[in-house]
Amino acid sequence: MEIRSNEVYTTQQVQEILKVSPSTTMRLIKKGVIRTAKIGKQYRIMGKELLRILSPKLEDEVGKVYNKGRNWVHKDIEE
Repeated sequence: MEIRSNEVYTTQQVQEILKVSPSTTMRLIKKGVIRTAKIGKQYRIMGKELLRILSPKLEDEVGKVYNKGRNWVHKDIEE
């Protein structure tokens, strides 16, 4: 199954993708390991969040690029 970064997934779909039980999925959500949006009484998870969980190295690389750009912008503002 391909995970699309801009797709919105339900908890059931996340369970299938991660191959975990419903209780494990809820535990990951409650502890903040998986960031979600709550719509009514249901959770929704962005595909990019799943990619972050499955590939922390990718998140580190994205974070480095983001921080580098952020520092560059803040330098311009300070000057």
